[in-house]
Order: sequence, then structure tokens, then C-alpha cells
Amino acid sequence: MKQNKLNRNTVYWICQISGWGSYVLLNSIFVAGQKDFKPVYILSLTLTGLIGIFLTHLFRIVIHKNKWNKLPIHKLIHRVAIANLIKGIILVIIVLSFNLTFDVIDKEKYNFFNYIFFSLNATILFLMWSVVYFSIHFFENYKKAEIESLIFESAVKDFELKSLKSQLNPHFIFNAMNSIRALIEENPEKAKEAITKLSNLMRYTLKIERTEAVPLSEEIDTIKDYLDLEKIRFEERLDYEIILDKKTERIDIPPMMIQTLVENGIKHGISKITTGGKIKIQTKLNDHFMIIDIFNPGTIDDEMLKNAKGFGVSNTKQRLNLIYGEEASFKINNLEENLVHTQLKIPLGELKNENNNY
Repeated sequence: MKQNKLNRNTVYWICQISGWGSYVLLNSIFVAGQKDFKPVYILSLTLTGLIGIFLTHLFRIVIHKNKWNKLPIHKLIHRVAIANLIKGIILVIIVLSFNLTFDVIDKEKYNFFNYIFFSLNATILFLMWSVVYFSIHFFENYKKAEIESLIFESAVKDFELKSLKSQLNPHFIFNAMNSIRALIEENPEKAKEAITKLSNLMRYTLKIERTEAVPLSEEIDTIKDYLDLEKIRFEERLDYEIILDKKTERIDIPPMMIQTLVENGIKHGISKITTGGKIKIQTKLNDHFMIIDIFNPGTIDDEMLKNAKGFGVSNTKQRLNLIYGEEASFKINNLEENLVHTQLKIPLGELKNENNNY
């Protein structure tokens, strides 16, 4: 912080000296070409530059002390105008006093209106300095506010994403364990296989705490384990089919996103239908998007369609919005023959991780 403040002060003094120095140099070159040139003119211009540096620096102290750089423009204009007019008058009084004392100017050629004219010129010069100074501060404050806004927005997104992820643990574990317990005596080998699948699924849910993107193929493997475990409970009432476009297998997606929708389909579809049905998942590429279609038996009412109620639906909508913004889309609707169609449209490209605030 101290180093940054030191650098800012260094830049400020470089600008001050180079700015007023350029003013003195350019005017010296101009007066040097005049027929009635006198060396004392250079002294007068140098004095003008030194007083300009002193007055503007004093003005800077007033700005910081009274926090003028944080005032809105409508409250700042009259303060700056009055301050610059006062500085202009002070500059003219000192410089003209010097000029009259050392015969830099002919007193008989100057009257009250000349003094007014010089004061206005000096005021305009100080106004130009103020415009540059406040423009730099306005730009810095704008960038700072923009950065703070982005940091705040990122923090909100980070909190929301972590909150959503904390809800992603499968709630079917107890049912799965009860199903496995029933298999232990009846079919020990199938019970061992089921325990392995449950272990894989639990390992996956732990993994999502450390990663923000997984290949689609990895998500699908987890879904297969999940559906195989649910088949133990629902038996012939549950069937599933997964059709993957090979080009989509290595595309990164948010973990557990499809899983929650499949779970939603079983909870609100398969479990409520006596005859059960089939869960179908299909992926394909379309231009710059990957499209994921999920079909499950059942129906969704108009209220759910309108308000996106249900954990799988609302969770997916929020996550897609937080990660992809308006680039992604989510649709869910009833089809004919007691069938629900859910579609995710995810833009292709690298999925940013949480450390980059998505």
C-alpha cells in the first residue's frame, strides 16, 4: 500500500513539473521571438510556473482534505470554479507585482481591464488543470467501483454455487442401502456389485467439492451407477437407455447437473407410476452448443412449468444462469403419451472454474 502511494505521488510530481515546465518552455520560446524581448521575461514566466505548481498543489491538499474528489459533479462545479478564480487572481497579483517591480511590463499600457483579462486567463489555465486532475480521479474511481462490483458479484456467485453444490448429495442413499441389505443373502455377488456402484457414486459426490467441471462421459458413468442402484429398488419398473454422440463425451459440464434431473425424473415420474417406465438420455452437437435431452414417464403440471418448482428443475436453472448466463437454455415440457421432455442447451468451450469465479 505504501509503495503504491509512493508511486502515485511520484507520478503526480512528474506530471506537475513536466506540465508547468512545458507551459514555461513554450511561452519562453514564444516571447524569445519578440522584438522587445528581455531576459527578465523568462524570470517572469518561471515565477508563473512555480506559483502555478504551488497553488495547484495547495488546491490538491484542499481537495483531499475536504474529499472533493468523492463529491457528485453538481456539488463540485461551483467549488472548483470559485477555487480556480481565487487562484487566478492570486497568480495575477503576484506575477504582475513582480513585472511592475522589475519593469517587465509598461505600467502606463495596462489598466483595470487588462488585469481582469489576465485573471480570467489564469483562471482558465487552472480550470484546465482541474479538468485533467478530476478526470483522472473519476476514471480511477470508476474502474475501482467496477472492480469492486465484479468482486462482489463474483462473491455472490461463488456463495450461490457453493450453496447449490451443498444440496447435491443424493438422498436415495438410505433406500439404496436397504436394497443392498436385502440382496446380501439372496444374491451376494449382486450385492457386492451394488456396493461398488454406491461407493463410486459417493466418491463422485465427494469429488465435486474439489472440481467445477467434469467430462460428460464421467457424469454419465455416475448416472449409470445411480440408475443401476435404483433398478434394485424398482426392479422391472425401471429401465433406461443412454445414447451419446461420441463427440460430446469429452465436453466438460457442471458436475451432477444431469444427475439431479434424472433423479427428478424418477422421483416425480417412475415412482408415481405403477407400471414404471424408461429413462432415456441422449446427447448431440448443434453448431456451437451441446444439446442434452432427457425423457422420463410422467407429467408436470402448469404450476411447475411456470414457476420451475422441484429441486432438479430450479437447481439446474440457477446453475446454468450463474455459470453460462443467457448463453445456455433449459426447457421442460410434457409430450404426448405421458412423457416428460427435459432439454439442456450448453455452449461449447472451456468451463471456467470456481477460482476464476465462473
